[in-house]
Formats: sequence, structure tokens, C-alpha cells
Amino acid sequence: MEIGKIDSPKTVLVVAAHPDDPEFGCGGTLARWADQGCRIHYLICTAGDKGSKDLEMTSERLAALREGEQREAARRIGAADVVFMREPDGEFEPSLRNRERIARHIRELTPDVLVTHDPWRRYQLHPDHRNVGMCALDAMVAARDHLYIPQLFREGLMPHAVPEILLYGPDTANCWADISGSVDRKLDAIRAHVSQVTRIQELDDRIRERARQAGKAHGLPLAEEFYRIEQR
Repeated sequence: MEIGKIDSPKTVLVVAAHPDDPEFGCGGTLARWADQGCRIHYLICTAGDKGSKDLEMTSERLAALREGEQREAARRIGAADVVFMREPDGEFEPSLRNRERIARHIRELTPDVLVTHDPWRRYQLHPDHRNVGMCALDAMVAARDHLYIPQLFREGLMPHAVPEILLYGPDTANCWADISGSVDRKLDAIRAHVSQVTRIQELDDRIRERARQAGKAHGLPLAEEFYRIEQR
């Protein structure tokens, strides 16, 4: 199924482990939706405060840098806002506390589409990618029924069942997006993550080649792939 066949959603929530994950994982699709008038909201679960090879860098400085980079990248994509949970990088837990925080966001925003990491991807090395993906899905379940996390209901946050869930970076895709017209925005947004990206031309070439390989399977010049779960 081609994502373009799904009518452009009105509201999308992207739950990601680190600053830069939304752009690398699905930036072309997000830029395309933003151009269609969709309101895109980012929820970044960790501070990204460990991702540096600079031996002089501190976690505090890096976290501040990466928040600024993520805000600029989101602006380039066309996202409406970015919220940071600021859990320590590499230590995110799919706990009840974090489940409640994400479920609260889902009920507040009532998104048409939830986008997150595929927690079941084989050889997914980073624990935050696994744990954030799983916690986001657990929160999606908790957000849809009022007896889960009763405090939210008492606060007046009504249950919300997200109709479409898209997992990016899957081993096996069942839907995809044509990003031929938005790949340049994806790349421009990735370049905002100055603390993370080097050898820009090589990176651009690698991302374009990956998009070409994804598109080739679906008769498209360039694509991003997802595993889609419907909740009706």
C-alpha cells in the first residue's frame, strides 16, 4: 500500500528516541505531509546527550546543542512543534511512567497517525530505539480506553484510538511513501544536526541510494518504507 493513497492526515505524532531520528527515519514522508497541510508534532524521548565522538564534549552541552538542532530540523521539515521528554540517552525505559507521558500526549493531540520506531526490527542495536518503539505502542493502547491510566480520564483527557500506526525502519514493509519531491527537504533537515553529521556529500549519496533501493521495489524513483498497523 502506498502511503499517498491514505488521504493526507490532519495530525501526526512522531515519537522518536533521539534528536535526528525523525529526519533519518521518515523525514521525506513528514515533509510531504507538511506540504499538504498536516500538523506534525514531534515527541523526542531522550536528550541525545551521549551521541558524540568529541572527547571534550559534555552531556550537558551536547543535550542543549541537540535540542537546538532538532528544533531547526523540525522547522525545515515543516513540523508544528517539538516536545522533549529529556530522558538520559541510552537509558530510556518502557516503564509505566513513560507510557503515561506518551499516552497523555496522544490524548491531548488526538493524532490521525502515530509514527515511531519498529521495536521488532531484527538486530536493532540501540536500546532506546527498541524501548521507545515498544513504549509508544503500549501508550497507544493505554490512550484508547478510559480505564487505562485513570488519572488522565479524571483530568478530562478523553480516550483516543489512533487509526494508523506507522513503524519506520522495518525489516518487512507493507506500505511506502514516494519521497521524490521531498527528499531534498529531508536532506536539508538532516544537515541541521551539525553535531551528528559529517562528510555531507557521502551522507547525501547514501540516503539517496537507500531511498532508490526502497523505491525500486515499488516502481518509484525514491521511497521510504513502513510497517502499517490499522486500528479501527
